[in-house]
Amino acid sequence: MGIEVFWYKKNKKTINFLHSDTIDELSLQVENCTKCSLHNGRTQTVFGDGLLQSNILIIGEAPGRDEDKQGKPFVGRAGKLLTEILKSINIQRSDVYITNTVKCRPPDNRNPSKEEVDACSNYLESQIEIIKPHLIILLGKVAADRLLNLDLPMSELRQKTYYYKANKIPVVVFYHPAYLLRSPSEKSKVWDDLNYMKNVFTKNVG
Repeated sequence: MGIEVFWYKKNKKTINFLHSDTIDELSLQVENCTKCSLHNGRTQTVFGDGLLQSNILIIGEAPGRDEDKQGKPFVGRAGKLLTEILKSINIQRSDVYITNTVKCRPPDNRNPSKEEVDACSNYLESQIEIIKPHLIILLGKVAADRLLNLDLPMSELRQKTYYYKANKIPVVVFYHPAYLLRSPSEKSKVWDDLNYMKNVFTKNVG
């Protein structure tokens, strides 16, 4: 797509190996979690995947069937599209950290309920605190509602900069890849989102 990637690569953070121990402890808590009814139908939890020292944290909505089977986020068709979107600006999936608002698959891939999202909220907030990203990308309305507490349509959420709590981490909202698969005519807007994200990152970090 032609977007230079130096703005991202030059700001990589120093590795802190204490992160690994902390994230492993949190992952074990999630693995044994029974806070909501979603644990009854899961094959396994889907905690998160990627680089703990990443500048960018990507948060989706909930695991799907493929994620439930493999225990990793975004490994189905939507995940492949997300990987291609990142590759288009020369960012490998291994350069970012990816998770979801909830760590268990809702039945029939429905959206997680508010109660289910609330039950997982401490886990997500702990992930953000451990990773300390320089930028958060929210994929879809469910993730945006969860972190931003804004019940707005995607058309009003995109192309704006928000900030996460007292941490003041900049947050941007993208269409969820699953939505783009259902509405391929909207894929052209990804370019605008990527450019906007680059500008936000550069302004706040680089």
